Amino acid sequence: MTTKPRMLPYNRQGDIDYESLSFDPFTFHVPPDAMIQELPLQEVVHILSGRFTNLGERPDVFLSANTIICYDRRDLNVRVSPDCYIAFGVDARAIRDRHLYLPWEVGKPPDWALEVASPSTGHRDVSGKRLIYAQMGIPEYWRFDPTGGDIYGDPLVGERLVNGVYQPFDLTTEPDGVLKGYSPTLGLHLCWDNRMMYLYDPATQAYLRNVVQLEEALEQERAALERERAARGAVEAELRQLREELRRRDLEP
Repeated sequence: MTTKPRMLPYNRQGDIDYESLSFDPFTFHVPPDAMIQELPLQEVVHILSGRFTNLGERPDVFLSANTIICYDRRDLNVRVSPDCYIAFGVDARAIRDRHLYLPWEVGKPPDWALEVASPSTGHRDVSGKRLIYAQMGIPEYWRFDPTGGDIYGDPLVGERLVNGVYQPFDLTTEPDGVLKGYSPTLGLHLCWDNRMMYLYDPATQAYLRNVVQLEEALEQERAALERERAARGAVEAELRQLREELRRRDLEP
């Protein structure tokens, strides 16, 4: 018997007057220097989607990138847009139906947020957004700098909320130069290596693969199985031929 995932009930509080907003929640907003963020952000979103949402099919996990969180119920124009964030135990479909993340309706703020550095947003990520996320009560806030620290000052920073204030996680540098920090919320290590972001699973002691890599691995497994079947078929055909040859010899006078 399959049990339904536990989730907070969504407390919808009236209709939203979208036309009165000073922004368009139905439009994907791209910063002018988004190419700096694009590759590492795509990598982490793909991996988190495969890991936690079953590629968007789990109803109790909400994962999003560059969408709007409103944090003042009196004024929906008071908003913030993380590069990536995730919330567990929530009604993901109800959130998407509203086109906005409204913590007072969802029942809580996101559990985890990530910013990827760019020159146009870097200063706000380490100042204004950081304060907003703390005030909202987001338990973990991570920052990833593809440049290696030219924008944020550090390649990777992870922080946990303690008594309303963010405190840094300890990071380690592996012998191969990979910088790692453990996220208790995700149960994974976030890693900086050569301008890219990777996620490492300490349980399996392996890096997680993104959707494309998983599809490639599956295709390689399928191809290997086909080669194995073909080889087995060739051996079986050869055995049949040998048995037939032996049978003919036994029948000869």
